[in-house]
Amino acid sequence: MFDRMKLQVLANHARSAAENMAHTLQRTAHSAFVKETEDFTVMLLNRRGETFGVPMELGATWYPGLTYGRAIDMIEDYRPGDVAFTNDPYSGFVATHAPDTHLWKPVFHEDEIIAWTGGHIHNTDMGGAVPASLSRALTEIHQEGIRFPPMKLVREGVFDEQILRIMTTNVRKPDLNIGDIKALVGALNTGERKILAMVEKFGKTAFLDGVDALLDHAEAQARDILRAMPDGRWEFADYADEDSVTANPCRLKLTLTIRGDEAVLDFTGSDPQLASSLNVPSGGDPRHTILLVGVYYVLYTLDPKILLNTGLTRPFTCITPEGTVLNPTFPAAVGMRSLTCARLRSVIFGAFSQAVPERLPAAPAGNNCIVNVMTTDERTGSRIIAAVNPVVGGGGGMPHRDGTNGSGADAAYLKNTPIEITEMETPVEFVRYGLAADSGGAGRWRGGLATHMAFRVFSPDTRITARNRDRGFFRPWGVLGGRAAGLSDMVVNPGTPGERRLGNIDTAVLQPGDVLDIRSAGGGGRGDPFTRESWRVVQDVARGYVSVEAAEREYGVVIRDGVLDTQATDRLRANRPAPAGHFHFGPEREGYERQWTPDAYEFLTRTLAGLPIHWRFFAKTEIFSRMAGRDGAGGVEAALAEVYARFPEMPPSKALVREAAE
Repeated sequence: MFDRMKLQVLANHARSAAENMAHTLQRTAHSAFVKETEDFTVMLLNRRGETFGVPMELGATWYPGLTYGRAIDMIEDYRPGDVAFTNDPYSGFVATHAPDTHLWKPVFHEDEIIAWTGGHIHNTDMGGAVPASLSRALTEIHQEGIRFPPMKLVREGVFDEQILRIMTTNVRKPDLNIGDIKALVGALNTGERKILAMVEKFGKTAFLDGVDALLDHAEAQARDILRAMPDGRWEFADYADEDSVTANPCRLKLTLTIRGDEAVLDFTGSDPQLASSLNVPSGGDPRHTILLVGVYYVLYTLDPKILLNTGLTRPFTCITPEGTVLNPTFPAAVGMRSLTCARLRSVIFGAFSQAVPERLPAAPAGNNCIVNVMTTDERTGSRIIAAVNPVVGGGGGMPHRDGTNGSGADAAYLKNTPIEITEMETPVEFVRYGLAADSGGAGRWRGGLATHMAFRVFSPDTRITARNRDRGFFRPWGVLGGRAAGLSDMVVNPGTPGERRLGNIDTAVLQPGDVLDIRSAGGGGRGDPFTRESWRVVQDVARGYVSVEAAEREYGVVIRDGVLDTQATDRLRANRPAPAGHFHFGPEREGYERQWTPDAYEFLTRTLAGLPIHWRFFAKTEIFSRMAGRDGAGGVEAALAEVYARFPEMPPSKALVREAAE
């Protein structure tokens, strides 16, 4: 048996091994998106394919609870030196969109598989309809690039050249893909050596028992955190700006129930499966890691000493009805699932914020926009496709400090690439890269500022994809008197006669000399902004974080010629009524929900759930188009009646038939 001290030693070894894997991958990867932005993962897996070790300093932070079990079982006869892979979101539900290529390798000891090493890299492009393979406008998985179900990529140490040939034929930048994949194989080999070293140190039996104990300990830590929360039931909803090119909002709904040391996350009431690529392929797994990313952040916020492994998922059960945006059926497109996942995290944060309001922050920006450029390099004549810096917004105001500027909270793992490197590898010229003033939500603790980036292109028909564009209408919310944050925006040639606002469009074609200007959202504020110390506000103004006008309007702090006007500030603050309510959503959502009330959405989602899956999104879109001048459940019912009159072939909703019979 492992006592607490030995268990911590094993945990440290596992973390160190995973970090060695991450360093191997980062230092040998070919694409800037992997080696600079660090959109990759590596992990150690037990015999069942459950994660027991991840790095803490490098890579994405989504997957500490990932299990490869279903994908592992789809291949027979593993041998030493084999490496398997998949990027198919519907085969084993390990990969969650086509650019994420997952690899795993068995670790043998005395002819027995005692563990696995695994991980993923985000390929810059996997072919498909658009450069970088991802766009909200895509409607089925077949448009999102070539897919490989679980199969062996390396057989007893030798790459399958036929598979590599198929890949290189179908993707736009094959050298980047193959280079990154081979770097990941090197990382898996590093992990294999480290696991065998642990077996040598602890002994085989002790190692296997210790790995199980690590998962059990993480489970116990998660249960301790839940047990310290009050029992109860909390509801929360949030929206992505657009569910498709038709531009109706996509709503996610969560009912969080905590009882003792267990929690149920019921997403019933979320939107139906979409005819766009915002669907999240969970496969109905009640503990799929992609559903629980927000939970990991909550747990780690409440106890930074927790172990990050699959054991954390055990106290949680997710309910995702089939045919909804969080559990789509094949062949629904899923490439932009990261946008929906950002909103999914916001929903989880909002629910837990009500359960333990004194310990959690306001909403982060929640729109980690990834910009890709496909163009011709006039210097060499070669065709270039590359990822440019992620445009990630600020973190929400914390219980003890301001939100992190520029790259905060749940998207902070996406590192910025120095613009000199980007300009060297991609023929663009940056004309702005920094923080956006007045973008963080006002509060006792201010929300983190947005990122503001602009660059010029030089070649005709330069194609841009800017995936995950969101928060251009629904603001990141503030809490406990804090205000909602500033909105995101994307503009071509700002301040010129040719200015074009693109909103949340994620593809664009630019011509020589065009400038693309992108701003993320900020983070929400926390606490009454009129209680923020005036010296902090003066400092924010001096730093360019807050304008003089916003200081007076949002904080009640009057600054004249750079100097605090104490008397005017005291008068202004004395007349301010105390804010009410737990959340502040901003005027856009408040206006929207006067029409689309909770009872309207309850009637809508119940009705849609009673239709065949292939009718649901169509019916939703048609109902929305008929809601002008209507509101509430009655308005939805009237709109639905018009839809049935116009489309008599639409089958009756089983839910409504059942209610009529009762």
